[in-house]
Amino acid sequence: MTSALTPDELLTTTRSVRKRLDFDRPVDPEIIRDCLRIALQAPSGSNAQGWHWIVVTDPELRAGIGELYRRSALPYLDGGGAYDDGHSPQRRAVQDRVDDSARYLAENMHRVPVLVLGCLAGDAAQVPAASQPAFWGSLLPAAWSFALALRARGLGSAWTTLHLAYADEVARLLGIPAGISQGVLLPVAHTLGTDFRPAAREPLESVLHWDRW
Repeated sequence: MTSALTPDELLTTTRSVRKRLDFDRPVDPEIIRDCLRIALQAPSGSNAQGWHWIVVTDPELRAGIGELYRRSALPYLDGGGAYDDGHSPQRRAVQDRVDDSARYLAENMHRVPVLVLGCLAGDAAQVPAASQPAFWGSLLPAAWSFALALRARGLGSAWTTLHLAYADEVARLLGIPAGISQGVLLPVAHTLGTDFRPAAREPLESVLHWDRW
């Protein structure tokens, strides 16, 4: 059953959910199927529809992915993650909370009831640099649609790619064939509460350029 959120509310309150994922509540597989059907309606470059979705619920497979994820994520976070010394004190405080929640997810990835990997047909390593945006542009809108559909049903997720440092190991674990590129890992669970709010953002005027920079 979907929520009564307006389109604007849905778009502005779909957050990256990490600490508020409910690890103990099962997720109905039909909810995942419904949300992926919605994701398949997203734009696809040249209508290629080259996406593939791997839904992982097996505890041993989730544990294997969780271990590989931690192996990549924790050193990254220990090294400062995406921290920027140029941020204002207020922005640094927010980033500290983001890093803390990212560490929490890394330490608990194996507990998330559903892990969804979004992939694309084709070897991303062979795609020229100028064509990389077009290649991944066929996956990004679909993954975002999936996240919106989850939010409308009381579930949450977070876009993460830190597992890609061990993409070959993940591919062997899940039997992903050669020529299929992993693009995103989406941990999926019901959320602890649904009262998400718009995030603090820099003013539009600080990033808006009209006609010229």
